[in-house]
Amino acid sequence: MTHAAKPALYDVVVIGAGPVGENVADRARAAGLSAAVIESELIGGECSYWACMPSKALLRPVVARADARRVPGLGGAVQGPLDTAAVLAHRDTYASHWKDDGQVAWLDGIGADIFRGHGRLTGPKEVTVTAPDGTEHRLTARHAVAVCTGSRAVVPGLPGVENARPWTSREATSAKEVPGRLVVVGGGVVGVEMATVWAALGSEVTMLVRGKGLLPRMEPFAGELVAEALTEAGADIRTGVSATSVRRDGPDGPVTVELDNGESVEADEVLFATGRAPRTEDLGLETVGQEPGKWLTADDSCLVEETDWLYAVGDVNHRALLTHQGKYQARIAGAAIAARAQGKPLDTGRWGAHAATADHAAVPQVVFTDPEAASVGLTLAEAEQAGHRVRAVDFDLASVAGAGLYADGYRGRARMVVDLDREVLLGVTFVGPGIGELLHSATMAVVGEIPIDRLWHAVPAYPTISEVWLRLLETYRG
Repeated sequence: MTHAAKPALYDVVVIGAGPVGENVADRARAAGLSAAVIESELIGGECSYWACMPSKALLRPVVARADARRVPGLGGAVQGPLDTAAVLAHRDTYASHWKDDGQVAWLDGIGADIFRGHGRLTGPKEVTVTAPDGTEHRLTARHAVAVCTGSRAVVPGLPGVENARPWTSREATSAKEVPGRLVVVGGGVVGVEMATVWAALGSEVTMLVRGKGLLPRMEPFAGELVAEALTEAGADIRTGVSATSVRRDGPDGPVTVELDNGESVEADEVLFATGRAPRTEDLGLETVGQEPGKWLTADDSCLVEETDWLYAVGDVNHRALLTHQGKYQARIAGAAIAARAQGKPLDTGRWGAHAATADHAAVPQVVFTDPEAASVGLTLAEAEQAGHRVRAVDFDLASVAGAGLYADGYRGRARMVVDLDREVLLGVTFVGPGIGELLHSATMAVVGEIPIDRLWHAVPAYPTISEVWLRLLETYRG
């Protein structure tokens, strides 16, 4: 249940009850500190209701069908369309039908107090919560206030965009009907995943990409292979173009997107997947010397610069806008808050318990398209720009025995970026069906800086797709 009239003094006050805020509160409570958690929407946050969970629930049937169609003896049985109603119902289940009872029970279970409403800093270590009914609660933190409010989708200020009622990631993951025609503006992770979903469910998808290709933050071949698959699925991918205006004809009419090349595209819905902005615009940051609406700059313990009590954890610090990285930061920040509260020295060394070092060079990410794309660490270009002496080692995943067994006509590629001076891996990228589960082995190799000579003795099982590790090492050794 939602609590009210609780004591005003807490060890830790957390603004935002998504996965990040929940984990900060959990770590604080585990250390014996009292914690209040403030949430203006649903407990569980963006990930639970409008991002990770619903999007992956939508993608799973799409990818499973694609995999099955490539298996001899099975492909003929799965040629029909997806059961749209069942797919959307599956999504609804994983979004908990947009009810947060389970998440509330979890916070209750760890002993954190919940305050529903809008939390706003009103001075150092002081937060005022305005409840939906207008009542206010003034909370004071003995030790720390953690801002865990995440980020929101950015819709560019194009002429006509407001009246066009465009989709953002929220509408794309929670839509109740399949649009006949969908324009996706943007070629990043949200763009390609949602294009994959809605094309598979029957939408005529057009992607408008300002740059040269898809997934620009990964190795170029990742975007190329995903683009090939989307094109084969019927998507029209247009690169090097930008939207200049948007209009919707009537309340329920079609949307027209005008392009900078003089062309236009008409659709039933338009999704803008064009980036994120911090949700810091109305938090009272100006009362504590910070700038509203901006990303907060924090150190490796997530402590905001020039403060000894304010923490920025998750998306708001702009270090790595991924749920798993935010939860990782939350564990670090919670431990750091507890140590400082108890007067203990912080372990902020390279692998210290109070330093989020993975944010710098070992961030893993999986894009759940068909094929999947997964990477950790630096790309070749990033490693070179950072001044490392490196070599990229590539291997065609189709040549691995396990890949051929996984699917007929398997297409994929693997790359590891080797630091030639230390002979350790700086980055790894996989693209292909079923490779998401390979990523953690790569993450451990990068984080652990396991020498190439040592990796040679980590023998992959045969016949699995993970045998690509052996092939990459053989290619490196020549």
